[in-house]
Amino acid sequence: MPVNHVRKYLKNYDEKLEPIEFEESTSTVEEAARTLGVQPAQIAKSILFRAGENYALFVTAGDVRVNQKKAKALLGGKAKLASREEVENITGYKVGGVCPFALKVNVPIYLDKSMERFDVVYTAAGTANSALPISLDKLQEITGGTIVDVQAG
Repeated sequence: MPVNHVRKYLKNYDEKLEPIEFEESTSTVEEAARTLGVQPAQIAKSILFRAGENYALFVTAGDVRVNQKKAKALLGGKAKLASREEVENITGYKVGGVCPFALKVNVPIYLDKSMERFDVVYTAAGTANSALPISLDKLQEITGGTIVDVQAG
């Protein structure tokens, strides 16, 4: 089960980090925020983009949209959302449960600075009914991601 894969991976970084599993779906920002009792912006969305054969995972606060021009600059070509099949093939997770680490294929990870305003954000932990409370610093350490500004507007 993907959440067990995430749990095992986390043990290499911090024994205190523990995914939370729920009975109800947390696959959308709204569902996750409601289930966790936090504001939607605290939900960290993981979105896979592609430009040609290049992929990158963008992680943003729940209230942020990725600026296509900024994504294009980072990917080196016109950025498009990856298909559901591509998401699963590249990340190893299904849409709605994409964890930003322990990926199937090594791709660049961009962490949007919009998450800096929170002490804790909640990423998916491999399934559509899981979440991981984590600080941006710890998320950067685990993902090796680059903090960027990819906000639209």
